[in-house]
Amino acid sequence: MTVTPYSTGILPYIPFFYVIWSDDLLSASEIQVVRTAITADTSLTREEKEQLLSWLDKKNPPGNAEIKSWQQLISKSGVPLVESETYPLEAFALKVAHFYKGADVPNPQLQKIERNLGIQPNHYNHLFNVEVVHQTFATRYSGKALDALLNTKGWEVIREFREFLKQDHFRWSIQRDKSPFRRHVLDQLLLLAKNGWGAYAYPNANGGKEDLETYASIFEHLVFVDGSLAVKFGVQFGLFGGSIQNLGNPQQRSTYLTDAGKAKLLGCFAMTETGHGSNVRGIKTTATYIHEERCLVIHTPGKNDNKEYIGNALDATLATVFAQLIVKGKNEGVHAVLVPLRNPHHEVLEGITIEDNGYKLGLNGVDNGKIWFNQVKVPVENLLDHYGGIDDKGKYHSQIKNPNKRFFTMLGTLVGGRICVAKGALAAAKMALTIAVKHSLQRRQFNDNIKIQEDLLLDYPSHQLRLIPKVASCYVYHMVLQRAMKEYAGNISDDKRKIETQVAGLKASITWFATAAIQESREACGGKGYLLENRIADLKTDSDIFTTFEGDNTVLLQLAAKGVLSDFNAEFNSGGFSSVLRFLGTQLSDRFATINPAYSNKVDSEHLYNPKFHLHALDFRLRRLTYSAALRIRNYIKKGMPSYQAFLKTQTHLLALGEAYSDVLAIKWYYEKLEELPDDTYRTLLYQLGALHSLSTIRANAEWYLEQGYLGGTKSKAIRQRVERLSTELRPHINALVDGFGIPDHLRTAPIAR
Repeated sequence: MTVTPYSTGILPYIPFFYVIWSDDLLSASEIQVVRTAITADTSLTREEKEQLLSWLDKKNPPGNAEIKSWQQLISKSGVPLVESETYPLEAFALKVAHFYKGADVPNPQLQKIERNLGIQPNHYNHLFNVEVVHQTFATRYSGKALDALLNTKGWEVIREFREFLKQDHFRWSIQRDKSPFRRHVLDQLLLLAKNGWGAYAYPNANGGKEDLETYASIFEHLVFVDGSLAVKFGVQFGLFGGSIQNLGNPQQRSTYLTDAGKAKLLGCFAMTETGHGSNVRGIKTTATYIHEERCLVIHTPGKNDNKEYIGNALDATLATVFAQLIVKGKNEGVHAVLVPLRNPHHEVLEGITIEDNGYKLGLNGVDNGKIWFNQVKVPVENLLDHYGGIDDKGKYHSQIKNPNKRFFTMLGTLVGGRICVAKGALAAAKMALTIAVKHSLQRRQFNDNIKIQEDLLLDYPSHQLRLIPKVASCYVYHMVLQRAMKEYAGNISDDKRKIETQVAGLKASITWFATAAIQESREACGGKGYLLENRIADLKTDSDIFTTFEGDNTVLLQLAAKGVLSDFNAEFNSGGFSSVLRFLGTQLSDRFATINPAYSNKVDSEHLYNPKFHLHALDFRLRRLTYSAALRIRNYIKKGMPSYQAFLKTQTHLLALGEAYSDVLAIKWYYEKLEELPDDTYRTLLYQLGALHSLSTIRANAEWYLEQGYLGGTKSKAIRQRVERLSTELRPHINALVDGFGIPDHLRTAPIAR
């Protein structure tokens, strides 16, 4: 025991005050946190409380000599700082007090100070001049258990599929010559089809299992094998086969779908055109009905009206071609037609021109091409006529009378593909993050003492901050996409406008997230991440296109925003005066929240970690952006501006609205899923991940929240500190978390990740 001038009650507070005054940046709210803890500490005498409270006076702060004496007292204790403690500063302070007083002096107020101030080890580990201990982290969580929690639907099938992928045929290798690469990917596709994996979403009568959700999981796992294989698989069985399944009649499904599922019939999905991009309604290819011959004439009118970027174009013998259907001189809108491309000898048929797109940034195992049609005749029976067809008298008919609704209903069948694209992008992010995390748990770098082992990369707070929040977001987005696919699969014959709006926003947000996560993973691995053998380079280039195919993200966010505005207008128009009053009441409540300093600067951990706060903050942004966008558009139209021009004037506003909608939907669905989980232990961990994702999202939009007065500067700072704090708290569990992604060892082939 060593003599010290400080009493038993004051001593544990010394390390805290030393950290507090080391940068002299105490804010009023931080002073209040410490003052509240001291006041509530029943173990302190009145004199001890007065002494501690006097050290919080910014007008009369502790002198330099006293602060230096605190540092010397701490240093002389010889107590090591163990960064892996849940609350390292509290544990350290109690050990220092124990050294001087020879007795344990537990104090619950210290933990409250550390938690509410968000103090990180990197804020003070260099201040104390003591040994900093990096311990092997223990976790009570199992990667296998997390994997099972994430994949409750079709779990046994997923495990069986992972075993199937152990074959050498699916071992990843560096491929740079597109011709042998394409042959290899085609061989892989044929093997998958032979064993029934491609037809999983098809009806039982066509060799399938009628299980779209498990099909999406199969697609996701193929990204772990190779991005080109996943995309080729999606084109053949999802886009081409799916177009027949969803747009065709029973006879067409009977004729084509079984062979498509077995890959005996290879096809492609010809929608996009060079000159028209995402504007499907504006495509120029025509399908003109000739009644005398009972045929359709498929024609590309201009040089840039060709089908562009068509996957499977060089291997396919049949194409689903989207064209303007012309019947008796009237344009009935965009419809899909099955058009043969090649004969049994694989020779291109007369009137059809196909060109290879050549080398791409990524996905060079996929045979993308351009297709032109010159007066190509096909039987009228090749029209996929589930939503609109031509009768024996040559008259067009459809159960959906409104052309706009008919068009969007047909496109609604593509929603499943958009969900798969988002799942594929997320799978690429999971793989990249797993590689980066596994690398950072082995790679050591730097230390201020050359005599001891260098520090692990993941023990640096900056490294934790760049990777762990993104791992958390992967968990959120995984559960959200499962919900989206379940909603879509469960409403396959209903009006899909709502789920289309939801998926449009989610696809944009998640594919952009994946692009950023993969880039961060590459940088986190330094030069090793730049080597082809470590997979991140291919993950980066293969997934980059996901942000613009199956719908350009910028266009999709506007689609989501328009869906939100439609719902907003419908609620107003149908609800009458009471609806207006409810909305104004919500706006007034929001207004009070933003101007109430007690709320806008509330920083305690119970509040910041509360899902109700996350949902309120994100929903507040959505409501404000919805209301202000609707008001702007209405004002423009009232001034005589055409509605299209009004939407153009508010385009950037609509993009923000679409993003806000996706943010709310994601965290709402995630927290709803957590309520269904039976295991409280894992639910606690998953709530931490949800909090980290939510606070990271709010932090990313802090500028907007500050402008609106929803956050004060103190709360914005506290959220930033909470993101850091949660990243540190999740550090012990990070290996289990990435193992929970379920990437089989035999597919995690990057040398730095093994």
